Amino acid sequence: MEHPMRPILALALCSLALPTLSAAQEAPPALAPASVAPERIILNLTARPATEMAVTWRSAPGSAGVVQFARATAGPDFVKAPQQIAATTDDATLDVQEQAGFRAAYHSAVMTGLEQDSVYAYRVGDGRNWSEWFQFRTAAATPRPFRFIYMGDMQNAILAEASRTLRMAFRQAGDAAFVIHAGDLVNRHAADREWGEWFAAGGFLYAQTPQMPTPGNHEYVKDPAARAGSSLTGQWRRQFTLPDNGPAAVPEGAETNWYTDYQGLRLISVDAPQLDRNEAGRAATIAWLDGLLARNPNRWTVIFLHFPLFSSDPDRDNPKVRVALKPLIDKYKVDLVLQGHDHGYARGAVGPHGPAADDRGSTYVVAVAGPKMYEVGKLDWARKTASRTQSYQVIDVTPTQLSYRAYTATGEPLDSVTLRKR
Repeated sequence: MEHPMRPILALALCSLALPTLSAAQEAPPALAPASVAPERIILNLTARPATEMAVTWRSAPGSAGVVQFARATAGPDFVKAPQQIAATTDDATLDVQEQAGFRAAYHSAVMTGLEQDSVYAYRVGDGRNWSEWFQFRTAAATPRPFRFIYMGDMQNAILAEASRTLRMAFRQAGDAAFVIHAGDLVNRHAADREWGEWFAAGGFLYAQTPQMPTPGNHEYVKDPAARAGSSLTGQWRRQFTLPDNGPAAVPEGAETNWYTDYQGLRLISVDAPQLDRNEAGRAATIAWLDGLLARNPNRWTVIFLHFPLFSSDPDRDNPKVRVALKPLIDKYKVDLVLQGHDHGYARGAVGPHGPAADDRGSTYVVAVAGPKMYEVGKLDWARKTASRTQSYQVIDVTPTQLSYRAYTATGEPLDSVTLRKR
């Protein structure tokens, strides 16, 4: 006679096994090792963009780093006698999010002695294993019209859903001189898989158009020993070679607080997490920014940072950042302040006494490129808002005006404003 409890017992045993099987199926694959071939190749502007260009990449541990570059020609003759320089290599062992002891060689080099407003070809490798040849153009030494792209947080589903926004921006403004990223490039500061998605989202575009990021709070990790209570991810300075001209008294802000001058525009990155949380370094950062704005030979000034001075949600306020920066922005009539963090879209002008007409105050923007969304609240400072909208922004700079245009991820016009010097 069959025991009546046997089917129930078998069902119970199967049920107990299901979570184990499910967990095994959902376990992420192991990280792929860094390749012998160069990968994650990216250009960054230096403080001298008319005569220099920085390049960073990674490869297998133990690899050397070499850059070859030459003035590009219409035919293949440029490959015959390129200049060759050695990169600085950090053969690193990192405890990334997915595994302890991940190894890779990170390479950084600056191509110097370049001619202004000229096209160069370059490749990177170890002397045997090379990338393809990429091209870039140096800045002109004097003010000339150009355009750049501004991206808000990519952060989540970076390759799956945020990449379309970035790629549409390049489709529309492929001649952009550079791209700025307003922080939270990834969601988890040390997740190598997320950094891999960020680099895959841009692919070869990062290797031919300089990318200029500022860090967000998701590029930081809690660190009670740090003055700000958190430390910058170890992958930041290994993956980017940004201008090292921030406030000397805030060494934590090296290559996060920086500036460069580009064809009549002063572009300034402010490390918002440091400014917000590093009480000891805040005064030095304010003094540094005051000096940059007071002694600015350029007609136009753009500041970009992660935490908004004016948020797209009234419940997400950053008073320390606003108190630190707004008096300087008002005093020196900064033209554009480009921000992230709030996962919505808002744009408006604010002057010394509050919300203002576009020609009476500095223009503040909050934008998001990735799919993570927060609702945009009722805002007295904003002239244009949008909820649940991934966007990219194209800014055209001429000697007489800044033309700001925002587009949705599908390429539809979202917002625009033309700014003239006050």
